[in-house]
Amino acid sequence: MAPIPRKLILVYLVVNLLYNVRVYCDVDGDEDEEKEIKLIPSNNGRGFGSHFAWQNFDKGLEIAMLSQKPIMVIIHKSWCSACKALKPQFAASREIADLSEKFIMVNAGEREPPAKDPKFSPDGDYVPRILFLSPTGELRLEFYNEAGDPAYKYFYSDTWSILATMNKVAQTYKKRERSKKEL
Repeated sequence: MAPIPRKLILVYLVVNLLYNVRVYCDVDGDEDEEKEIKLIPSNNGRGFGSHFAWQNFDKGLEIAMLSQKPIMVIIHKSWCSACKALKPQFAASREIADLSEKFIMVNAGEREPPAKDPKFSPDGDYVPRILFLSPTGELRLEFYNEAGDPAYKYFYSDTWSILATMNKVAQTYKKRERSKKEL
């Protein structure tokens, strides 16, 4: 394999630096006014794609409560072969990138919250695990890989099964949003 040219590496690093996450609220001091939240892609994709607006768990909860978007949490380990196999598929999926705008995306390594919390290992401590939470941080166990092994409900090895669950979650929260507006 030929070595990667230094200029290409430099361009990659600069682009990643420019895509740091910045979150802000435009509230103009009026508590009743709707808050505008803008998420900018992050450089902490850890192989899952730097073009996603990744957050750590605590910041993700905070943003989800403000935006009322559901949370998608990916728990992974750096040495895990299944995680390594999923990363490039996930990062390359335009469909997941588009749908991710309806979620607060949380990327959690093995030593970060919520990975160590037993609540986030509902059927085992395997990785990668993809979990979905309500905008208030409630774990939504009904959203799992329906095409996968029932013994490992939150394990995903392909983008199609991830997309199926993401679509189901997005539709559920879209319906809730519509019913709140009707009231």
